[in-house]
Amino acid sequence: MARSELASTPDFVADVALRHGGTVHVRPTRHGDGPRLGAFLAALSERDRYLRFFSAAVNAERTAEALVAAPGLGLVAVTGDDEVVAHALYATIDGGCEAEVAFAVAAGWQAHGLATTLLAELAQGAAASGVRTFTASVLPANHRMIRVFRESGFPVEVATADGELHVTFPTSLTASGRRRFEEREATAAASAVAHVLRPASIAVLGASPGSDGARIVANLEAGDYSGSLTATVAGADADLELAVLAVPADAVVAAARDCAAHGVRTLVVTTSVGPQVGARLLEICRAAGMRMVGPDSRGVGNTAPSVALRATVAGGAPRRGRVALASQSGAIAGAALDRARRSGVGVSSWVALGDKADLSGNDFLQFWERDPDTDVVMLYLESFGNPHRFGRIARRLSAAKPVIAVKSGRTAAGHQVGGSRTGALLAAADTTVDALFRHAGVIRADTVEEMVDVAAVLTRQPLPRGNRVAIVTDAGGPGLLCADACVANGLRVPATGAVNLGHSATAHDYADAVRALVADPDVDAVIAVRAGRAGGVAAAIDAVAAGPEAAATTVLRVVMGHDRHAAERGVPVFGTVEEAARTLGHVVRHAARARRAPDPAVPPPGADPDRAAAIIAAELAGGADWLDAGAVRALLTAYGIPLARDGAAASGTELILGVVGDPHFGALVAVGAGGPAAELIGDVQVRLAPLGPRAAGEMLRELRTFPQLDGYRGARPANVAGVENLIVRVAALAAAHPEVAELDCDPLVAGPEEAVVVSARVRLRRPPAPRPYGALDR
Repeated sequence: MARSELASTPDFVADVALRHGGTVHVRPTRHGDGPRLGAFLAALSERDRYLRFFSAAVNAERTAEALVAAPGLGLVAVTGDDEVVAHALYATIDGGCEAEVAFAVAAGWQAHGLATTLLAELAQGAAASGVRTFTASVLPANHRMIRVFRESGFPVEVATADGELHVTFPTSLTASGRRRFEEREATAAASAVAHVLRPASIAVLGASPGSDGARIVANLEAGDYSGSLTATVAGADADLELAVLAVPADAVVAAARDCAAHGVRTLVVTTSVGPQVGARLLEICRAAGMRMVGPDSRGVGNTAPSVALRATVAGGAPRRGRVALASQSGAIAGAALDRARRSGVGVSSWVALGDKADLSGNDFLQFWERDPDTDVVMLYLESFGNPHRFGRIARRLSAAKPVIAVKSGRTAAGHQVGGSRTGALLAAADTTVDALFRHAGVIRADTVEEMVDVAAVLTRQPLPRGNRVAIVTDAGGPGLLCADACVANGLRVPATGAVNLGHSATAHDYADAVRALVADPDVDAVIAVRAGRAGGVAAAIDAVAAGPEAAATTVLRVVMGHDRHAAERGVPVFGTVEEAARTLGHVVRHAARARRAPDPAVPPPGADPDRAAAIIAAELAGGADWLDAGAVRALLTAYGIPLARDGAAASGTELILGVVGDPHFGALVAVGAGGPAAELIGDVQVRLAPLGPRAAGEMLRELRTFPQLDGYRGARPANVAGVENLIVRVAALAAAHPEVAELDCDPLVAGPEEAVVVSARVRLRRPPAPRPYGALDR
């Protein structure tokens, strides 16, 4: 059976973001669409009808009815009043393995990426239905359609015959094609957010005296907002970019309708409403193509002088800088901005997301990815609307700009699993979010203060070359505490890296000591600790850190008991050695990730995904849940995973290797200490599938019990490379087959010669329908 036959057909009812930042609704054609589709065809120009149907003299009504009845899949893009603005269709030929594709887009909706989105969605549906190849006949003059095919990301072949161009391409999207589609998605998201963070015109609704709206207007005026500002949408500019709704809850729906009627591009809804009203607001936005922040948002801001946006109730303007902030909580956003102001961390732009009914943190991340004013991004998260999309976007962003996040809700209930030991190991801890953040390269901070501290170091100091830390102090006790805190955070303090200047140390003494250490090639970072009251130390250390000799060394200061009431401009300063060491640990790990070469997750040699897919399809068709022993063996064998014969005793160190398939996060791969006390020990490492060989090795070496595999107490070392190979293969199986809900290799025995799975269990489930390409999160 072909792999494409295993896929679930996507639900093609979706709202799609377009290149200009607006949206349109896409759905399959249905009975009764003939009249509105006929009106669409009739409204096309003669040239567009000729290019689509090879004749301008088509009967729009009869053609529309034929299109609705055609075999295959038809999609229409419609506006809020159900007006058709685009149509796309594939019609099956040659027994259903091949289909002819065609589309048309209304003149006012062209060049916004709509045709490309419809083409990708058609291909997704065709592949799920067993259609392998798309063909199209195109007139040579139809340059626009050829360009859509060329830029779609599909491997297109074009041949000329009988005065026409014949286009052929597979329905499966290549990795390169997916990347190009993700780029288009990012463009659409960034365009929508630009209307929020760089608006040339704003209307604040609900600005009566003493109200939140009045305070928002006052903040905009006090901040010298650069655009036009009004209190009504009626009579405002025809292209009003942003409306801030600060009206009472019982008036918010009517205000949103008024904005939609006047063509407002985006809303920031500060009003707190219930879920029913929130859903109604989203419905209004979708119908009009508007985008929305909120409801229950506490506002947005942009410190660039060309914008000077402070659309918020809160007082206190953040200083200008290059750190962006997105927070689900308005109160946390205020606390983070206040901490940043007191710590000397400048902000480029910020948003308090509120209920995230529409625009989410994912959309703002894609804006900041392209924002030349932003170097670092801070996030406060309480939930993930689309964790898989977050991981993809954050991984791409963090490769160029550090992302620091605080995620609350660590004690929420874990996975609901069906009986595997892997699931039991994962259910009790916040391992899923940790795995997602590690996959995406996100720096996870425990507190808002810690998040801002990390941002301060990343924006004001060079990245450290390694984890070797020197400590300069004027008292022995703080120096010892600092060394302990460094080691606890994965840092190394060389024997010669602790300098105690004594209680009589002067600013000159500190400067000389720090200058010598930053010049030492064996020192990657310096923490200068001051317990006494010597004057001028800050300026002296700042001067050394700003000099050319310190260009490659991270320098931090600790002033014992410092309360940060005054903003710091030079070297980041901390009130305790523990804060400094914890922050430096985050930065060192980030720097190490940034230096690493790529670790691609390539298909393991000898794996047979098609064979595995056929086994899975047959078992699901038979109603299987937990597979029997024969099916388990066959599935693992398809990926080259050795399973011991019944009754065979392998000797060595017992491990657990397994998978829990999360419908939102993806496949979670876990490896941990095995044996009867596995759950009690809780020594487990978790990553998102698929995995490269380096990631598999890191998982093993980060286990507390790894020394058991590495010759502990004179024992022969286990075949660690063999275990790494099994981890990669299990991860590849899980990533390629989302039907795998749980997989336990328990135990996996690692001996000196080989690593082998002694016993295994697998549970299957039908995965949810895939998300259509370009669909906005619901």
